[in-house]
Amino acid sequence: MIAKTPEVPYYAVIFTTLRTDNDRGYGEMAEKMETLAKEQPGYLGIESARNDVGITVSYWRDLESIKTWKHQIDHAKARDLGRELWYAQYQL
Repeated sequence: MIAKTPEVPYYAVIFTTLRTDNDRGYGEMAEKMETLAKEQPGYLGIESARNDVGITVSYWRDLESIKTWKHQIDHAKARDLGRELWYAQYQL
C-alpha cells in the first residue's frame, strides 16, 4: 500500500538492503517493527519493496520523531539483529 502522507512538510527515512540467505525470524521481526512504528508519536506511514534490493521508506512528522524511533529499544535490538543475521549490506 502506498502511504497516505499529509501535506508537506514531513520527513522520509529511506533504508536500502541486500539480504543474506538467512531468513530465520526476519518476517516476524519486520511485522513487529511495523506494528511498533505505528505506535510511535509522529509516525505517518511506511512503504516497502523487495526484489534484489530492498527499499523501505518510513514517513515522519518531524526530526524529533525520527530520533525517538531510532533510539527506541526494541527497534535498536532489531537493527542489531539485522546487521548480524539478515543484511549482507545496508544503507540508511
